Amino acid sequence: MRRQFVFFMTDTTRFDMLGCYGNPAMKTPNLDRMAADGVRFARAYTTQPVCGPARSALFTGLFPHSNGSWGNCMPLGADVQTLGQRLSADGVHCGYIGKWHLDGGDYFGNGICPDGWDAKYWYDMKMYLDELSPEERLASRNRNTCLKDGGIDPSFTFAHRISARAIRFLEEHRDDDFFLVVSYDEPHDPYLAPPPYNMMYADYALPKTPAHFDTLEGKPEYQKIWADGAQCADREAITPTNPLLFGCNSFADAEIGKVLSSVDRYAPGAMRLYTSDHGDAIDAHCLYAKGPAVYDEIARVPLIMSGPRVPEGRVYPHTVSHIDIPAMIMDYMGLPIPVMFEGESLLSQVLGGDSPTGRDAFVEFSRYEIDHDGFGGFQPMRAVVTDRYKLALHMTDTDELYDELDDPYDVINRIDAPEYRSIRNDLHDRILDWMNRTRDPFRGYQWKCRPWREEYTPTWAVDGYTRQREPDPGEYRQLDYLTGLPMTDSVRKK
Repeated sequence: MRRQFVFFMTDTTRFDMLGCYGNPAMKTPNLDRMAADGVRFARAYTTQPVCGPARSALFTGLFPHSNGSWGNCMPLGADVQTLGQRLSADGVHCGYIGKWHLDGGDYFGNGICPDGWDAKYWYDMKMYLDELSPEERLASRNRNTCLKDGGIDPSFTFAHRISARAIRFLEEHRDDDFFLVVSYDEPHDPYLAPPPYNMMYADYALPKTPAHFDTLEGKPEYQKIWADGAQCADREAITPTNPLLFGCNSFADAEIGKVLSSVDRYAPGAMRLYTSDHGDAIDAHCLYAKGPAVYDEIARVPLIMSGPRVPEGRVYPHTVSHIDIPAMIMDYMGLPIPVMFEGESLLSQVLGGDSPTGRDAFVEFSRYEIDHDGFGGFQPMRAVVTDRYKLALHMTDTDELYDELDDPYDVINRIDAPEYRSIRNDLHDRILDWMNRTRDPFRGYQWKCRPWREEYTPTWAVDGYTRQREPDPGEYRQLDYLTGLPMTDSVRKK
């Protein structure tokens, strides 16, 4: 049996922008059908709700703070391997078509195919722009373009051209072991979509939830600054909507549907995965876009899989993290999971297991983009999400604790509530342990010495350990600073 895997990705699709996630007003028939044919993960979380860092974890198996790409326009570390490199080394033909955002260039990329991926199919946004005239480039970055003169032709869009290349890849490599990534920029701003999608949601607004009436009382100061006065507005009067985003989302679903039809034709035995990098607040919690928050509207993402041996119509109810996807892909391809990976395989959950993974979902934030002075600048956050609780630590601000059981929209911050003390402290310890296990370069006593954690006192040595990485078999073993010899214990007192 051929090892074939197709990985679909969109940008800025929050979990409830799909019909199968409980919003029938959202027209996403192709992804809904994919969910009906397989498993839908009800509570999946990104590792960082920003485009580039989210992708960095998905394609390296390392958290953004570990792989070097902890802000947009920051390249992966020189010693970090992508899935393309790992899989192609085992004879799997790897194609990546669409938004990459991991080369350290600007938003569009540099047009250069990274090692491990087939250059014949490589097609980032720089290559798309190179096909356009200067006038067309301007039009491609203007959200009003799809509203003028009857709209645009589908062939003008990045999504359409991505799909065409993906279909060609499937036809030409139907008899090969392959790993194909189809990564759409849509429905991200500027939301370009042809008719009828451009006007499909002109009169639609999201149903209001308690999150839309959250005025950020008891919340971190940075969120009030981010809200820019929205918390003072009449929350009854707001209309949570973004018609162009929603329309482009349905257009992206249609493009995915075209590729899925080709998967059915050329590679019917392929595993299919769909997810997004992050969501968009759309006025929930008085906020817009995405950033340093674990609110579901921002950090919770759709995750759907279908294919061989995947039971149909399942909903997996427990919390999972994007960090486990690369390990699952290696596992599905019959390859050992690299020691370097910071996640574990989800394959048993994909194939029918309903029990919890036993692993928390960790979400981080450091910076939105190195080239941007906006978006709050440096906003260090480390957070943990379980089936019931969320704890977010903000190094320079107030922390947050939410109980999803009686406050599913994260309105009441219980960080100082005495009845949650033991739960809060346990979650805090989990974050500190995760930061240590993953050698988080931002770790320090500040994360331990929170105002509500009286038993910790700051020390210059922090935990006093040296933490080096264990290598995979055959790889270089780091040397011990004190001896110059290969290390014996990767974690030890210095």
